[in-house]
Amino acid sequence: MHVQARCSARLALTLVVAAVLAACGSLDNASQRIASAASAVTPYKVEVVQGNFVSREQVEALAPGMSRQQVRDILGTPLVTSVFHADRWEYVFTLKRKDVEIQTRKLTVFFEGDRLVRHEGDEMPSEADFVATLGSKRAGGKVPVLAATPEQLARFPAPAQSPAEAEALPPADASKQYPPLEAPGR
Repeated sequence: MHVQARCSARLALTLVVAAVLAACGSLDNASQRIASAASAVTPYKVEVVQGNFVSREQVEALAPGMSRQQVRDILGTPLVTSVFHADRWEYVFTLKRKDVEIQTRKLTVFFEGDRLVRHEGDEMPSEADFVATLGSKRAGGKVPVLAATPEQLARFPAPAQSPAEAEALPPADASKQYPPLEAPGR
């Protein structure tokens, strides 16, 4: 009986080792499946805008002899001012978006005392060009029509008002018209 117990113990130990090894293989397989499923899910990436956008129109408005305040009024507050270079302002603009190349533009403005001497930097896009690059990421690129036609409005008749509701509302003043929310031609 002593020999039979040893054989049973060896068999049990062999089965336990085989089960542990099989479990390791299935865990490895499961971890690979989890990793492949996790790679299919991508995290949301925030669009990062840093600095001041400076347009071509703003750069063209600069003229030698302008005061620092006039330059600040046109370009905004500079992103970088240095204690060691008090006569130089740096305007840096960076736009980082998912699946789009990073846009970086720099403009340096030089002063002598309080007067603008010169400016140098990257070629700046016009405001319209820059806005067009922002909208190019949208799927379809089409802006929906936000106004209903008279035929569409006719399908939805105005609800009938009771005399009490009609008296409670102030009369519509035709002279108070608000501008449209969207620019024409969009």
